[in-house]
Amino acid sequence: MPLRPEITGWFASKGWAPRKHQLSVLEATEAGASALLIAPTGAGKTLAGFLPTLNDLIENPREGLHTLYLSPLKALAVDVHRNLTAPIEEMGLPIKVEARTGDTPSHRRQRQRTSPPHILLTTPEQLALLLSHSDADRMFRGLKRVVLDELHAMVTHKRGELMSLGLARLGTLAPGLRITALSATVARPDLLRDWIASPVPDAEARLLIGEGGARPHIEILRSEERIPWAGHSTLYAIPELYEVIKAHRTTLLFVNTRSQAEMLFQELWAANDELLPIAMHHGSLAVEQRRKVEAAMAEGRLRAVVCTSTLDLGIDWGDVDLVVQVGAPKGASRMLQRIGRANHRLDEPSKALFVPSNRFEVLECEAALEAVERNAQDSEDPVSGGLDVLAQHVLGTACAMPIAPVALYEEIGRAWPYRELSWETFERVVDFVATGGYALRAYERYAKLRKMEDGRFRIAHPGIAQQYRLNIGTIVEEPMVKVRLVRGRGFTRGATTGPIGRGGRVLGEMEEYFFTTLAKGDTFLFGSEIVAFEGMFENEAYVSRSQGKDPKIPSYMGGKFPLSTFLADGVRKLLAHPDEWHLLPDQVSDWLRLQQEASVLPAPESLLVETFPRGAQNYLVCYPFEGRLAHQTLGMLLTRRLERARARPLGFVASDYALAVWGLGDFNALIRTGRLSLDDLFDEDMLGDDLEAWLDESQLMRRTFRNCAIIAGLIERRHPGQKEKTGRQITVSSDIIYDVLYQHEPDHILIQATRRDAARGLLDIERLGHMLARIRRHIVHKPLDRISPLAVPVMLDIGKVPVMGEARESTMAEAAEELIAEAMGIGAEQRKRAN
Repeated sequence: MPLRPEITGWFASKGWAPRKHQLSVLEATEAGASALLIAPTGAGKTLAGFLPTLNDLIENPREGLHTLYLSPLKALAVDVHRNLTAPIEEMGLPIKVEARTGDTPSHRRQRQRTSPPHILLTTPEQLALLLSHSDADRMFRGLKRVVLDELHAMVTHKRGELMSLGLARLGTLAPGLRITALSATVARPDLLRDWIASPVPDAEARLLIGEGGARPHIEILRSEERIPWAGHSTLYAIPELYEVIKAHRTTLLFVNTRSQAEMLFQELWAANDELLPIAMHHGSLAVEQRRKVEAAMAEGRLRAVVCTSTLDLGIDWGDVDLVVQVGAPKGASRMLQRIGRANHRLDEPSKALFVPSNRFEVLECEAALEAVERNAQDSEDPVSGGLDVLAQHVLGTACAMPIAPVALYEEIGRAWPYRELSWETFERVVDFVATGGYALRAYERYAKLRKMEDGRFRIAHPGIAQQYRLNIGTIVEEPMVKVRLVRGRGFTRGATTGPIGRGGRVLGEMEEYFFTTLAKGDTFLFGSEIVAFEGMFENEAYVSRSQGKDPKIPSYMGGKFPLSTFLADGVRKLLAHPDEWHLLPDQVSDWLRLQQEASVLPAPESLLVETFPRGAQNYLVCYPFEGRLAHQTLGMLLTRRLERARARPLGFVASDYALAVWGLGDFNALIRTGRLSLDDLFDEDMLGDDLEAWLDESQLMRRTFRNCAIIAGLIERRHPGQKEKTGRQITVSSDIIYDVLYQHEPDHILIQATRRDAARGLLDIERLGHMLARIRRHIVHKPLDRISPLAVPVMLDIGKVPVMGEARESTMAEAAEELIAEAMGIGAEQRKRAN
């Protein structure tokens, strides 16, 4: 079926013509196929997704839900609603389009179930909610199309797992369903095509590649100021950034964390002599504030917005003429996505500027620049499905209708992340939902399903469905914990009495994740003092004052995104090719030449390990370039092994690029005499018993379990007619259940889900394992009598007192000068070259 005259006339009135890839989506749909469209930002992907819907509804008018659009962001659904409604009204079409999010009034959501629009724009959580009602069959049986926007951003997380199960359910309710997926950046399109083909296996799934746009114009800021050695502040570049903002209509400044966004916004505002309209946008701001910023952006009233990943995706702002990446991008695909925010038009080149925060980030930005020029992709592959998400879906399906296990198992197998789910595991998940599992079946409150005479399962009582709908979803907010100073007899954790000596003052709050990596006695920096971790009770962390000079684990204020494997390879290659150093600022290339003179440079396929004394301690510094998460885990495991080797380690610090361990033992002597083997120290078997022992001692498993238990519905945050549970109440319940399961049913499905999450996300075990395999028998040891130039950045993180503002920059610069002078020996000329 060709495009209807109403649509071709609308294109002509705008002076446009449909693009080839837009027509290819229409052709695939007309042929009864699903389709994955991969095209750059600004290529009109969203319109391509809806053209078949508009064409069909003009040709075959009907009532009821025709197309379901699923977005990873509520703001994106609202934006698409605005951009889709305008052409429909301009064409004079009687097509109803509505958005459905958590902010939609309840009376409208109720009406959407009984009288749905032709096109419904919503999120994966709202789909799960709709599928949990008994009228889901009536609402969805006539559904013809599903449009998945920004698919690459969904399939690597639990929200994607939940969405895949919802799509498999839709495939059962609407057998003629076809899926169109839209993605701007993807490394392995074949996997995404398989992902969307899985729920409707009888239909062909086509891979459509849109034509490329104009090549982006990207530069790295060549500052005349001294580039910091370490840290994640870009205060040195504030004056130059302000001049850049003044020279452009609208600038988006991306940072990697909310705290960095706050700091950059404050510094830019302080420099804003001309009172330019500058705003900030991140996930912690109130919804109303974010909507105001988005509206002001759409109307072209802002000159600059400092933002995090909340603006990575899809929203159309054609007036943005520059994207600034403040700090290294950490991934090539993410950077391509962000660069696409500039112009958002296919025929005009996007313009971007990289602003590195430190000298290692200069190398990373150069690697990212090369990757973008090659249009290289390093997006993550889709993940396999978690059992906690599956348990939530099983209960949700039972809320709508009694479930037949065999039929539900076959349906779940059509969700790509669960394509390899075994019947035995599925049975255990159903048993968990029905009874809580072996260790919890004696407790009535965990019995949510009842088995019927015909073998099907129904919910135990109607309140279960209400409870489920209040707690749906896979997003669990990262809680904050109070840090309390222990007085008196110290900390003793009892099952009923809690900690002894809990009357100390509260020092402040920190993100709970930090404490999940600590063992009792570990020291860290909080405020301006060094404290020792004593333990956790409920939602409080207990610490005591430490007499040590340096913290074992300094607080890390880096980005939340780890360095991608692709960019890590690029940094290693750049280090190994001095003929490319002319691309770098003189102060950075001089630094690398000093490393050549004083030590050696890391080679791409080996691991450089430097050992040297400094003061009363000895240091081991290695350069894996595998990202902070993998390095944190490696540091934890190395210190355990060094303790067994009697090297007396005191602590470690990890960055995206390097890992430093320090202790009282003489590492040089231990290695030279054979009492310490680096091959044994970095052996892959550390991911066996050492990892298990550390997990048993740390809080990581407990806190990860809590998140899995919330997602699986074992612990419920909200109850009908009651206030939402506090983080403390949830933690108390979670800790008790974890202790019971760990002792009596260690293979419980939630314990399995917890181990999967810890290994995949918080510890980056897979990446660490690949690194250990890669460097096996390729370790280069360089014994030194002093610190090396390359070690200076990571050494600056040891014992660093958090000083904010300009004082922080000058303090770090002075410390770096001292370390470089020490690395090269006393020499004014060398100090001048290094700085």
